[in-house]
Amino acid sequence: MLKRVFLFAALFWTGIILFFCLIKSSDIPKVNIQNLDKVIHSGFHFVFTILWFLYLKKKFTSSNNFKLLTFTIIGSFVLGIAIELMQQYFTTTRSADVFDVLANLFGAFLAAFSIILLNAINGIVDKI
Repeated sequence: MLKRVFLFAALFWTGIILFFCLIKSSDIPKVNIQNLDKVIHSGFHFVFTILWFLYLKKKFTSSNNFKLLTFTIIGSFVLGIAIELMQQYFTTTRSADVFDVLANLFGAFLAAFSIILLNAINGIVDKI
């Protein structure tokens, strides 16, 4: 049951990322905070990495956390590059930005670090 919840949440969150990264930029409210978009990218991929890790942890119970985290970070990276390519070639108001990909990776690595830290402190990940 919990595996399905994590899968639904991970798929839903992936859809949220795709939606907000591919809508017309004129539909996004303008906020004059420097690099806010990079913080948002990091946050998107932080949650993405955690949700997909939790799903994979439930699906492949015998796999070690490092292997699953590596897989989810690679997934985040691939999704980030795919979105940037879609922005460049399939939208008229968005363009690719290598710093968005770096922000995505930062969020994914921060999630992985958080998972490792939480598990080291009290084994919370292994209890899921």
